[in-house]
Amino acid sequence: MEDSLPARRRKRQRALLARLSRIEGQLRGVRRMIDEDSECEAVAQQLAASRKALDRAFYEMIACAMEVEALPEDSSEETRERLEALTRLLARYG
Repeated sequence: MEDSLPARRRKRQRALLARLSRIEGQLRGVRRMIDEDSECEAVAQQLAASRKALDRAFYEMIACAMEVEALPEDSSEETRERLEALTRLLARYG
């Protein structure tokens, strides 16, 4: 049975909130590294990883918006899968 648009949206929201929680943890780790006077290169590496994770969260949010705004609720499974494939490309290479 295929998910309704609101169900898919809630699923994406839960995934986004989980991603943001992990990013928060990464940033707390960066703060701890700075407090502990870690090497600048190590801090920069963790900041870059955090930034990439935040970018990924942004692209996931854009993908959700595209699905909600551009995909009619009565769209075929094939159409939905094609949009999901495109949004994965956006997230991967954006």
